[in-house]
Amino acid sequence: MKSYLVCLFALIFVVGQAQEEEKSVARQWMDAHLKAIKYDGLGPTIHSRSLYQLSVGMYDAWVVYKGDKEQTVFLGKGFGDYACDFEDFPLPENVDSAMEVTMHYYAYRLLTERFGRYSSKGRNYDFFVAVFDSTGLNSGFRSTDYSTGSAAALGNYMAERMNTFALEEPAYEEDGYEGIDYEPANEQIQPNLPGVQGLMDPNRWQPISTKGYVREKGFSKNLLDWHALLVFTEDVFLTPHWSEIQPFALTKEQETWIQKDDREYRVYLDPGPPPYTTNTAEEFDAYRWNFELVSRWSQFNTPFDETLIDISPGAVGGTKDLLPNTLEEYQEFYNWEMGGTKTTPLKVNPFTKKKYQEHWVKRGDYARCIAEYWVDGVGTYTPPGHWVAMLRDVSDHPDFVRKWKGKGKVLPQLEWDVKSYLALTGALHDAGIAAWSAKVAYDYVRPITAIRWMAGLGQCSDSLAPRYHPQGLRLIPGSIEQVKAGDALAGSNGQHIGKIKLFTWRGPDYVDNQSEDVGGVDWILAENWWPYQQYAFPTPPFAGYVSGHSCFSTAASEIMAYITGSPYFPGGLQTHTFKKDAFLNFEKGPSEDLVLQWATYREASDETCLSRIYGGIHPPIDDIRGRQMGEKAAGVAIEYVEELLGD
Repeated sequence: MKSYLVCLFALIFVVGQAQEEEKSVARQWMDAHLKAIKYDGLGPTIHSRSLYQLSVGMYDAWVVYKGDKEQTVFLGKGFGDYACDFEDFPLPENVDSAMEVTMHYYAYRLLTERFGRYSSKGRNYDFFVAVFDSTGLNSGFRSTDYSTGSAAALGNYMAERMNTFALEEPAYEEDGYEGIDYEPANEQIQPNLPGVQGLMDPNRWQPISTKGYVREKGFSKNLLDWHALLVFTEDVFLTPHWSEIQPFALTKEQETWIQKDDREYRVYLDPGPPPYTTNTAEEFDAYRWNFELVSRWSQFNTPFDETLIDISPGAVGGTKDLLPNTLEEYQEFYNWEMGGTKTTPLKVNPFTKKKYQEHWVKRGDYARCIAEYWVDGVGTYTPPGHWVAMLRDVSDHPDFVRKWKGKGKVLPQLEWDVKSYLALTGALHDAGIAAWSAKVAYDYVRPITAIRWMAGLGQCSDSLAPRYHPQGLRLIPGSIEQVKAGDALAGSNGQHIGKIKLFTWRGPDYVDNQSEDVGGVDWILAENWWPYQQYAFPTPPFAGYVSGHSCFSTAASEIMAYITGSPYFPGGLQTHTFKKDAFLNFEKGPSEDLVLQWATYREASDETCLSRIYGGIHPPIDDIRGRQMGEKAAGVAIEYVEELLGD
């Protein structure tokens, strides 16, 4: 009898544990959405909007079945001038079961129609079909008449209204999200050719064409096959109309109107203008320093850099309340010599009460790995999806307790999911709208253009030396110098003597086999500088200022701290491991196993921000202003969530 009871109790425990670990309906659909994003190829603004609208419907369904329909976001209210009517819905006896049915139909209808308009329909439909088929529900049921109390009809109705709204707002879904009101100020640059062909204004974004170079170089076996969908067409600015999209929490109070090119542009959470070349000498000094630092940090992208750095939370910590404003503060904040920034180290893990142990890694592996890990480009979850996946991992952590803001009762899995998804994706959606409103209004140059342009003018350090120009690059020994007679870069006929050379990552010409080769660091002609990125996709197809990564990630880190009630990851330490020679895609690496460490969400987001400088995508001004906008977007979102939930 005793043996029987032991077995029975063991069985009860296993069944209970399985039930506890079963994914909520909201989690199932969010996971499917993330998988679909990896196979899609569209941009972060598009996916942040879709993740948000999925979250809205699941949250609204949960609210309705809990009898609190006044707390909905869309159902019974609408967005902007679009009304989503909703009459009384008779609640069934089994509320929880009916709620799940409504969520299943909503998510299935929303996502299959949404992704059905994408070119990647055949690659991601299976994820949605698999989830819906696992429920045993009838996918052929399409009624939207919920007046009878049909949970399925309610889900269909909610999805139909959201999809109708999505087509009516100016996202241009049916046209592939292409904006129709943007014309670049500059002609395209071909980065495999020297200099900045077609540059008219060094303050403005310059589209990139790698078409010829990719054909010449050929596709590596490691190059993701859907890159081909992008590289054989020239850059088109991604979603330049995004300031017209309906936000989650942003309102007219956060709007500013900017005059440029005889028209006005709406900017949310206006960061103010970046430094330009055409105003004062002091402003040009800021312009020059920002892009010089990008070139300087690029020289860390080599496995042959044996410099060791401590990346433990006890050495790194966070940057909250340390962000700079003046050029002098920027120069103090960013470490020119070593990389990284000023931070506030976290000496003690608040959970274990022990000091964070030192964690020394090779700087060259660290810089390369974070540049690629956080890039979140084609074939990934994209920046917003990366943070939704991080929320998923935090929620699954054995040390995590599902208490809203870390207080009160432990929430059921579904309640936690719908609330946390709404708060996070809402803030990410607003961060995308704000960042892209600034990108279009300010239309700022990328490093690949600015660095090459200044180098083409010459040097500004010595008015008596060759090729002097007040807007050229500074001569900095070991980083920025001039080619002299006898230099290996002088050319067969000395044609490059006097030109600017950089000690930096050499570029994709030095990587023939991406599984075996590394580009390495050496002196190159500045006119040939490349970002540390995939050669088929060297910079994103839109203007630089502000950094979308900085805005998305900072907003997300603030929301994660808010909803969990702690700035720390569960247990006070989160890690991610890269195995030796098994992570980097566009060159071999890392040279040894590398483990990233973060104590707080903000520490992870700060690393995201810096990765874009190491990767040659953004200068510091893009980064800092993006972080500041992300903080503000999160603050506005939190205020709205507090009002919505009555917390």
